[in-house]
Amino acid sequence: MKNLFFISALLCFFNSQSQEHSHKSTRALSFPDISGYVTLKTDLHQHTVFSDGNVWPTIRVQEALRDNLDVISLTEHIEYQPHLADIPHPDRNRSYQIALEEAKNHDLMLIHGTEITRRAPAGHSNAIFISDVNSLMQKDSVAQFAAAKSQGAFVFWNHPAWYAQQPQGNPILSNFQKERIANKELHGIEVINTTDYSEEALAIALENDLTIMGTSDIHGLIDWDYIEKGYTRPVTLVFSKERTKASLKEALFEGRTVAVFNELIVGKSEYVKPLLKACIKIENATYISNTEILKIELKNISSNNILFENTMDYTFYSSSPVFEIKGGETKTLQVKTLKKLTSLNLQLKAISAYDAPKSHPIINWFISLD
Repeated sequence: MKNLFFISALLCFFNSQSQEHSHKSTRALSFPDISGYVTLKTDLHQHTVFSDGNVWPTIRVQEALRDNLDVISLTEHIEYQPHLADIPHPDRNRSYQIALEEAKNHDLMLIHGTEITRRAPAGHSNAIFISDVNSLMQKDSVAQFAAAKSQGAFVFWNHPAWYAQQPQGNPILSNFQKERIANKELHGIEVINTTDYSEEALAIALENDLTIMGTSDIHGLIDWDYIEKGYTRPVTLVFSKERTKASLKEALFEGRTVAVFNELIVGKSEYVKPLLKACIKIENATYISNTEILKIELKNISSNNILFENTMDYTFYSSSPVFEIKGGETKTLQVKTLKKLTSLNLQLKAISAYDAPKSHPIINWFISLD
C-alpha cells in the first residue's frame, strides 16, 4: 500500500511539472517605447500543420512567449493545405482557436488571420483582424480581397521579392495590386520576410504609402530556422497608442511600424529615428581629468545590436569611427572636443538601419555638460 501511495504521488508530481512548463528564455526580444506610443513586438506571418507548417498551433504560442513577443497571428494558407489528408478539419478557423486556448493565461495577443495564396500577379497576401477564414474561400481573388475588406481586415503583400513568383528577385507592383491599393484593400508590404531584406520592397512601400512589415513566415521551428543559425526572429515593431487590439489595428493602418531582423532596422524616418534614439541612453558624460577629451557612456537598452558611424566634426580618441553597441551593453566613447564644451550634439549615423533605400538615418543626442 505504501509503494502504491508513493508511485501515485510521484506521478502527480511529474504531471504537475509538465503542465507548468516554463517560457523563460535568454533570447527575449526587447525594444523601448517611443514618445506617445507603446512598442509592440509582433510576428504576423506564421504557419502550422493546419496549412503547410510542421508544428501544432500551441508551439507558435510557446515560441512567441520565449521570444517575449506581444502579438502573433497564425496565417494559414487558404488555397494550399498539404496536410489535409491527416487533418481534414472543415473549419479553417481551427488553428486560431487552438492557439487562443493556449494563450489565454498569458500576456500575448492573438490576431485572427489567414494567407490568400494566389499565383502572380495577385501573389500571396496576409489578411489579419478577420472574423472568419471560411468566408474568404472563394475562387475569385478579387472577391477574396473584397471579403477581407468587408471584415475590416488589414492586408499586406507577402514576400514580394520571392523568386518563385519574381524570377529576378525584384518585386513588381502589378495592376491587380495597384487596384487593391486604390480600393483600400491592400495596406502593407513585407520588406523583411524570413532572412531576406528587399530594398525594392522598401521603395514600393514609401512610394505607395504602404505599411512596412517584417515577419518570420515560420513553417518549422524558430529554434531550428533562426536561433541555431545565430539569427533573431524577424519582427514588426508596431507603435500603438495602447496595448489593445483596437490600437494595434489603428497603428498598422496608419503605418506606424519598423521591421527588424538581427542588426537590421528598416522603417520610415519618423519612426526609425525616435526608436534608435530611445534605444541608446546617455549614462554619463564627463571630461577626463586635465584633458579636453570627453568620455561618454552609451547604454543600449534594446536587445538589438546597433552599428553606428561618427558624423560629428569631432573625432574619437582610441576608437574607430564605426562601432557597435551590443544589445543590453554599454559602450564608452572618448571624443576629442579640442576645448571644454558646455554642451555637445552627439551625432551618429545608424549604418545598420535604413529609412529609405541606401539611406541611413542620422540620430542626435543633445548632451548638457554644465
